[in-house]
Amino acid sequence: MDEIEPVPFTPAGDETQTLLSTLDRIRATFAWKCGGLDAAGTAARLGPSTITLGGLLKHLALVEDHYFSHLLLGRPYGPPWNPEYDDTVPDWEWVSAADDTPEELLALWRAAVARSGAAVAEALADGGLDRLADLPAHGDTRLNLRRIMADMIEEYARHTGHADLIRESVDGLVGEDPARP
Repeated sequence: MDEIEPVPFTPAGDETQTLLSTLDRIRATFAWKCGGLDAAGTAARLGPSTITLGGLLKHLALVEDHYFSHLLLGRPYGPPWNPEYDDTVPDWEWVSAADDTPEELLALWRAAVARSGAAVAEALADGGLDRLADLPAHGDTRLNLRRIMADMIEEYARHTGHADLIRESVDGLVGEDPARP
C-alpha cells in the first residue's frame, strides 16, 4: 500500500471528476495509514475501542462491495462475504479480521476497490451520476451513483480519521499524505 501515490487534486473538475478524485485521494490516504505494518500493528487499538486497522480494512472492503457491486449493480456478494459472511453475527468483518494476516487484509481491500472502480465505470457509462442503483437501500429507496459516491467519501473520511489516530499510536506516523522523496 505504501506505493500508492495520492490522486492529484482536481481544482476545477466537473462533478464526476471531483467525486472520483476525492474518493480516490481518501482511499490512498487510508491505504498509507494501513500499509507497512505487521500483525501487531494491524491489531493495535486505542483505549477501550475495539477498532483496529485490520478491522477497518475488512469493514471498508465490505462497504465497497456492498455499495458498488451489490446495491449499485445488483450483484450477489462474493467471497469472503458469501458464504462465510453472516450478517446475523454482529460486527463479523471487524471481529474476523483478527484471523487474517495484514497481507490478506490489504489484498482483500485492494480487490474490493478494484471491483468498485469497474462498477463505477460501468454505471457512469450507463446513465452517469444519475444512474439509480439496481437494489434499494434504506428500506425501498434506490440511491443514485452520485449519492453512493458521496456516502463512500463520508465513510472513508470517518474511518480514515480512526486510522490516523491508531497508526500514530503504533509508530508515530502522522500526516495526510506520504512524504515526497
